[in-house]
Formats: sequence, structure tokens, C-alpha cells
Amino acid sequence: MPAPLLHLIAGARPNFMKLAPLVRALRADGRLAWKLIHTGQHHDQAMSGVFFDELGLPPPDVSLDCHGGSHAQLTARIMQAYEPCVIADRPAACVVVGDVDSTLACALTARKLGVRVAHVEAGLRSGDMTMPEEINRRATDAIADWLFTTEPSAAAHLRREGHPDTRIHDVGHVMVDNLLYQHRRLNEAPAGAAGLARSVLDEAGLGALADRRYGVVTLHRPSNVDDPLQLSALMAALGRLSERLPLLFPVHPRTRARMQALSLPVAPGVHLLPPLPYQPFLALWSRAALVLTDSGGLQEETTALGVPCLTVRDNTERPVTVDAGTNELAGTDPATVLQHAQRRLDVLDGAIATPAPARRPALWDGHAAERITRILSRDLL
Repeated sequence: MPAPLLHLIAGARPNFMKLAPLVRALRADGRLAWKLIHTGQHHDQAMSGVFFDELGLPPPDVSLDCHGGSHAQLTARIMQAYEPCVIADRPAACVVVGDVDSTLACALTARKLGVRVAHVEAGLRSGDMTMPEEINRRATDAIADWLFTTEPSAAAHLRREGHPDTRIHDVGHVMVDNLLYQHRRLNEAPAGAAGLARSVLDEAGLGALADRRYGVVTLHRPSNVDDPLQLSALMAALGRLSERLPLLFPVHPRTRARMQALSLPVAPGVHLLPPLPYQPFLALWSRAALVLTDSGGLQEETTALGVPCLTVRDNTERPVTVDAGTNELAGTDPATVLQHAQRRLDVLDGAIATPAPARRPALWDGHAAERITRILSRDLL
């Protein structure tokens, strides 16, 4: 009798990082078959293809090549393209991760065809229904059969929404699995994280920063980059901060397009970089004095490694990162963001009292994918 087949859905950059440890765990366990389905939501090499090589993922078994357009258009195209795959394979389960449009599109398609759905990173809630990701994660959870959670708040949200305990599994975080695996590989390499960071900086003509304190910035959320006044004010605030702390800013393609359209001036201390592959980016931010981001995943990764982080948002669906002490909600007002950043630097400089040491959340131990594999194998076999 053939092994039960899983469809593993990858659409955007964070999905690849989350699926890599699951692929390793499934290979090691050996009881379930799997296919990697790449929807194409992130389709350029800098944002997707390179990660398959770097993260140890095999080439996708199926590439749907769906990208671009509005949220509705993209979701519809993915559903249409994925449906024949489900009909042909009749997988035992469709495994979706995170909260991008591919997550919801494939979950809906599978469920309508009678295929069970497993949602990895279920239950996270920001409470902000203007975020497409919030709608995607709520809708996916509503139809999922397995709800794999990363932190206690996620399980609490799911219970309040009426999900039974039999569907909720607190397993830890596959993103942290990948982070710890890649960080270990990085430090075991001959040059280590420091050598790779120096190489990235040298290539960008910034080798002098390798021996200095610096910060890392990522911004991509519509609330920060689509409003010309907000983006302009944030860039001005970053310019002020860079007078004290040089900033490395790998720029998301959407953000770069907005900046170019506005012809925004960039301060000398703010250094724009192209999107970076996972390990070079990890080498940079893991050695940073401070990270400023509106990314959900980077909030978690900085928490796992104890790197100070300011989240440029008014809310977070990952409150454990704040409870653990490494992440701080700085809001979206650029002046307030600057104040928070200056205060964090004062802490680092010893000018004000140091807060309590950060801690890594429970079950963020590098074994979440193994727990997920055991549960799926138990239920499907």
C-alpha cells in the first residue's frame, strides 16, 4: 500500500524557510510521501528560486507559475491552477504554512475537494482586519483539520473561536527550526557568520562597516510603504537614526518601486541593498545592534537569537516576541519609532538601565517539524 501523500505548499519567501525543516523531518521519518508545490507567488530568483538551493529544498515537483495582480486575482489563479493537482493526486492532506494568499487559496481548493488541511503557524492574530494576512490566517484556520501553533496566544485564540482541542497542537515553530539549523551551519563554516557578513558588505562597497556597530532595516507592509507621506517620513526618521547607527536596508522590490516613484532622498548613513539570500541576510542581522522591521517572521527570528528588535507596526500577531523581551512594538509614527530606537541604543551604550535578559519561548527548540511529522503520521496511518 503506498504511503499517504502530502502536498506541501510554498508560495512566498517565508514559506520556503518553514518548509525546509519539515522536508528534513519527513525524509528522516520516512512514513509519508510528499510533493512540493510552488505556486509562484514570489517568482523572481532573488525572492524564491535561490532559496531552494540554499535551504536544501529539492526543486518543486509542481510549479503553478501564478503571480501578480490583486489579492483576488492571485487567489483565484492559484485555486484554478492547483485544482487539477489535487484531482490528479488525491493527496491525504494539504499542508499550508503562514498567511500569504497561496496559503488560503490552496487550503480552500483542497478542502472543497474533500482533502484534509494542515495549517502550520495557526492561530496567530493581530486583530487588524485591514491586513490581508489577517484575513488569510483566520479563513485558513476556519477550515483546517490540524492547527499547529507556535505560541500560547495562538492556541488561546483558536479556543475562543470555537476550535476543539483535538485539532490544536502546540508544536513550536518551524521557522525557528530552520533558523537554528542555518545558524549552526553558518557558524560551522570556515569563515563563520562574521566572514559571510564581511563578504556581503565588501560586495556592496561597505567593508568598513564590518568592524562597526550597525543596524538592519526591512519594510514592506502596505501601511508603511504605500502611503507616500508615511514612507517619506519613515525614510527621514531612518536618516536621523543613521547619524548615530549606520543602517543596512535590503529593500523589498515593492518598497524599492515606491521609493523610486517618489524619488525619495536616502541619507548617507542608510545603505540600500538588494534582497539577500537567507544565509547572507542571517549573517548580517544576527550581528546587528538593532533590527527595525515590519516583518512577522523577523520578529520571531530575532527573538530566537536574542537580537534587539523594534517592530514598526501598531500591533503584532506574535505577542510572545514582546513577552520574551527582545521585541518592542514601536508603532508606525516615525517620530515615535525614532524615539524607541534612540532609547534602545542608550540601553546598549549603558546610558540607561538594562532590561531583564531575554529568553527563548518554550518549544522553540529546533524540533517543531519532527513533532508535526509524528502527529501527521499517527493520524494518516
